[in-house]
Amino acid sequence: MIRHIKTAQAASAGSNDGAVTKAVEALLAKVESGGDKAVRELSAQFDKLDRSSYRLTKSEIDDAINSLTKREREDLDFAQDQVRRFAEAQKASLKDLEIETLPGIVLGHRNVPIQNVGCYVPGGKYPLLASAHMTVLTARVAGCERIITCAPPFKGQISQKIVAAQALAGADEIYCLGGVQAIAAMAYGTETIEPVDMLAGPGNAYVAEAKRLLFGKVGIDLFAGPTETLVIADDSVDGEIVATDLLGQAEHGINSPAVLITNSEKLACDTLDEIKRLLTILPTAEIAGKAWEDFGEIVLCDTIDEMVSEADRVASEHVQVMTRDPDYFLNKMRNYGALFLGARTNVAFGDKVIGTNHTLPTNKAARYTGGLWVGKFLKTCTYQRILTDEASALIGAYSSRLCLMEGFAGHAEQANIRVRRYGGRNIPYATAVDPIDA
Repeated sequence: MIRHIKTAQAASAGSNDGAVTKAVEALLAKVESGGDKAVRELSAQFDKLDRSSYRLTKSEIDDAINSLTKREREDLDFAQDQVRRFAEAQKASLKDLEIETLPGIVLGHRNVPIQNVGCYVPGGKYPLLASAHMTVLTARVAGCERIITCAPPFKGQISQKIVAAQALAGADEIYCLGGVQAIAAMAYGTETIEPVDMLAGPGNAYVAEAKRLLFGKVGIDLFAGPTETLVIADDSVDGEIVATDLLGQAEHGINSPAVLITNSEKLACDTLDEIKRLLTILPTAEIAGKAWEDFGEIVLCDTIDEMVSEADRVASEHVQVMTRDPDYFLNKMRNYGALFLGARTNVAFGDKVIGTNHTLPTNKAARYTGGLWVGKFLKTCTYQRILTDEASALIGAYSSRLCLMEGFAGHAEQANIRVRRYGGRNIPYATAVDPIDA
């Protein structure tokens, strides 16, 4: 039996806000029609940064890199090395394919990098420089030809650490632009910014809605909502570590869901007590506490299989498993953005440094997609060739009949003309090709 020790007090954090949609539509239209002038006006209005050009110069980029301390540079390099290494391994697992399915019939596919990619790195509330590794660097490993990136100013100034991370990750163009105006500029293009083919990277509700509205004109990585975390734990761990991991993600924002699924009532109660204690000392307690109050849950299950079922129902972005047998959940669970197996790891490792990508599905999208990875920046494109006249006539005969079964005479004639030319048969116009043995 499944019981709730604590339930969320607020509606789903991912519910659509019509006012946000209306505001974003107006901002997108302004940039689409107004170009650079509109981008400048909106940047000055929302980010208090007014420049004639928002593309950073080489000197500004070099200054940002040089502003890093030795320790900061080493830490950034280490994190990017981990992300790069895993992305390279992922790419190596993707193989081009060619097979002769019948004598003279060759089919294949190639993994083709998306040519122009725009990466957004959030930085208005916190300078989330890790998003540069996850987007820019992953696109670079994929082989994308042109990678541009936007990040808002931090407190009215260029965010030096974000810019350094963007540059070190391999960005070709770096813009100090935030919000909807940045997304619109990359998607539509302006007089000075060439448009991109795909947008990637997280952002606030307005950025996420801009990406959603632009999907179709450009590709996007994911439909992103507020950060979510789910901890699955048994009595092999204690309330302090569970509470720490729940609040560690709840601090992202006041609408960030944090859920515990456990089969231990004692752990559930201990976790509640530890959350109360930690909220008295956590510097971000105002945000994390509100998120926990409104969107925090504790679910008590009787069995391990109930825990698996409930976790798949939640379909969380981040799923941390701290049980005696974490691999049971690895083998049984189907709906999750990323798994963090065992108490030795945690979501913050994935967010910042371990190497897996932190751009992950939210709002139950884990039911149908995984997160951002090198494959998102590749198009798997098929091709075919026919090597012999006999093969062309063979496929043509089947195609002719199948096309006419659907009523497509013009399609059938594409097949018929090849049966005539390569098979030497006199096929009446817009008529199905009879089998040779008929």
